[in-house]
Amino acid sequence: MHFELTPDQQSLRAGARELARSFPDEYWAERDANNEFPWDFYNAFAEGGWLGIAIPEEYGGGGLGILEAALLLEEVAASGAGMNGCSTMHLTIFGLNTIVKHGSEELRKEVLPAAAEGSLHVCFGVTEPDAGTDTTRISTFAKPVPGGYVINGRKVWITKAGDSQKMVLIARTTRREEVDRATDGMSLFLIDIAPEHVHLSPIPKLGRNAVSSYEVVIDDLFVPESARVGAEGQGFKYLLDGLNPERILLAHEALGIGRAALDRAVRYAKERVVFDRPIGQNQGIAFPLAEAATRLDAAELMARNAAWRYDQGLSCGREANMAKWLCADAGFQAADQAIQTHGGMGYAREYHVERYFRESRILRLAPVSQEMVLNYVSNHVLGLPKSY
Repeated sequence: MHFELTPDQQSLRAGARELARSFPDEYWAERDANNEFPWDFYNAFAEGGWLGIAIPEEYGGGGLGILEAALLLEEVAASGAGMNGCSTMHLTIFGLNTIVKHGSEELRKEVLPAAAEGSLHVCFGVTEPDAGTDTTRISTFAKPVPGGYVINGRKVWITKAGDSQKMVLIARTTRREEVDRATDGMSLFLIDIAPEHVHLSPIPKLGRNAVSSYEVVIDDLFVPESARVGAEGQGFKYLLDGLNPERILLAHEALGIGRAALDRAVRYAKERVVFDRPIGQNQGIAFPLAEAATRLDAAELMARNAAWRYDQGLSCGREANMAKWLCADAGFQAADQAIQTHGGMGYAREYHVERYFRESRILRLAPVSQEMVLNYVSNHVLGLPKSY
């Protein structure tokens, strides 16, 4: 079993680190405070060819695996960009996976090259106010009409909707009460975010404020049949293709935030002198930081394992879910300890660890809560009865 990255992967990681760290913490603090999308950052990564890292080469992408994409996003997060940086691009990686695997050749040619070069922004519309984690209970409905469908419904927590031209949307094409299995009767569509039919309302929130999340109301939007991704009624199955890579990528983002927080905490512990000694000399400071480093390293092993298994075409639901749980927990603990290490100054924006704390907290909720991960493990790994 080999744990060392290949020379190409090491080079990729170094390149991502260099570019990401050219945008300092102050850049991200300003964007977060002003609710301003980080266009300079996004355009720099677009020009460098990073956005299409996992899109097939024939559509203008890099044709690399989830591991390489995960290394990219971990370095972005670890640079201090956190979720504000990662959220500008990770939808391009896992959100378009359904188009790569199940979209028509026409859809692939329309979307993938433009997304890889950075000129097309695509968001992902799944969650609904009244359905939450139970996707089978979505009420957004695509009614078949001559030539296509008319869609009506609501979505919530849709990242980047206001900066996107298109949305990968899941909607029912058959009512839940009319199908044999609750997961049947849902279809995926690639829709235009047309202002006259798609109404967006930004959601004020705790963190990651440079990249807004929206409530979306869809009102009598016509989409042609060619906008449907794959076969009608198979959308939930297609959606599952994106879940494991999503968990793997965001696990690495959580690692990156944790490492950024730990780096700042260690630096402060070395420099801050109280009672004529650096505070890092005290075990009450040193041991929790050592524990945070240990937890991050252990979580990283599971995340790397999950990415490797996915790229090898092996089953990885167990590993991807565990990686997400472990990394989110380790990243949050590191960010929390970074604030504690700074004492009262940890609460001040100028030291940036409060921003890491706010952004690391997201990952214990999204894209799936820690509790739902444990539901998966208890049911699918341990074979215990389903609790929901």
